Amino acid sequence: MPDTIPHPMTPQDCLVAVMIAVSASDENIRTAELVKIESAVNNLPIFGDYDVDRVQIMAQTVFDLFSEEDGLDALFGLVRANLPERLYETAYALACDVAAADGSIQHTELRLLEEIRYELELDRLHAAAIERGARARHMTV
Repeated sequence: MPDTIPHPMTPQDCLVAVMIAVSASDENIRTAELVKIESAVNNLPIFGDYDVDRVQIMAQTVFDLFSEEDGLDALFGLVRANLPERLYETAYALACDVAAADGSIQHTELRLLEEIRYELELDRLHAAAIERGARARHMTV
């Protein structure tokens, strides 16, 4: 685990790390994705007592992990170790929202969403419902 984490990852840290990972997966972090992450952290009840200064620490952690050969596996290891299973669908929903935020989902984002579904052992039907909800929330006229 990178030295930049002053204490073990909280469940909220894990959720932020997953959102950042999806945004960074195509090596082009878009403004709409950053706004979506910021909005989630500022408005969702699960982040009510979260120290927003940790977002930058989580971003650097994800970037550090992505620079390593097995970084994605390490990220999933951290998430599984520190995120309660009851929040796995929450992580996936947030990941889908970030992927859909800019109006198009890149191939690399789709691959990472698929990997998240696999690594967190999400039920296929539940994942499809979460994806459909994200798509519906991010439609344009």
